[in-house]
Amino acid sequence: MKSSALRVLLVGAAGRMGKTIVDLAKNDPKIDIIARCDLGDSIESSIKNCDVAIDFSHADAIGEICRPALHHGKPLVIGTTGHSQQQRRMIEEAARSLAIVFASNFSVGVNVLFWLTRKASELLGRDFNAEIVETHHKMKKDAPSGTAKTLGEVLKEAQKIENEIPIQSIREGDVVGEHTVIFSGPGERLELTHRAASREIFARGALHAAKWIINQPPGLYIMQDVLGLW
Repeated sequence: MKSSALRVLLVGAAGRMGKTIVDLAKNDPKIDIIARCDLGDSIESSIKNCDVAIDFSHADAIGEICRPALHHGKPLVIGTTGHSQQQRRMIEEAARSLAIVFASNFSVGVNVLFWLTRKASELLGRDFNAEIVETHHKMKKDAPSGTAKTLGEVLKEAQKIENEIPIQSIREGDVVGEHTVIFSGPGERLELTHRAASREIFARGALHAAKWIINQPPGLYIMQDVLGLW
C-alpha cells in the first residue's frame, strides 16, 4: 500500500479501460487501487474502505454502485456510457448527497473539443449546419458514443434548438476513438477533429478527476469542471 495515497475502488477492473487505469496507477504515488470489482463482485464490501470509486463497468451496474456509495458517503467518478434516462436520473439523484464526476470522455483534448464546438457554433450561427462523425473499434457496444451524444447536446444548447444533431457512427478495426464535428455553410466547411491514439488519455483524466472530486461538495460535475474549461 502506498502511504498517504488516494485509496481507489475500481469497478470494471477487467475491462479495457480498467486495465489501463491499473497500469497507470502503478506508477502514480498518489493513487492506490485498494480494491477491484467486476461483474458479480460485491461492491458493498469494498467501497467502505476507499476514498473514491471509479466506474468503468456497465450502465446496468449503476444502481449497485450508487447505493453503497450513498450508504458510505463515497464520491464517484463515472466513465461508463450508455445509461438510460432512468439510470441518468439515478446518478443525478445520488449527486444531491455525493460529489460525482460524470463524463462521457475524460480526455483533456476531447473536453477542449467540447469547448471549441460550443464557441464555433455560437460564432458561425445557423447559416452553418452541424453534424458529427464518430469512429470506434468494432467491439464498442453503444452507438452513438457517449462523446458524440455530448457533442450533440453542446451543439443543441449553443444553437438553442430542439432538433437532434445528425450523428454517423462507424465501428471498425481497433480504432480507439475519433470524433469530428462538421460545420457546413454557404461556400465553406469547417471541421474540428479529435483522434485518440491510446486509452491512457482517458485513464489519466479519470485519475485526475478522482484526485479532484474528493475535495468538492455534493453535486454533479463534468470533466470541464475538473479542468476549469469555462
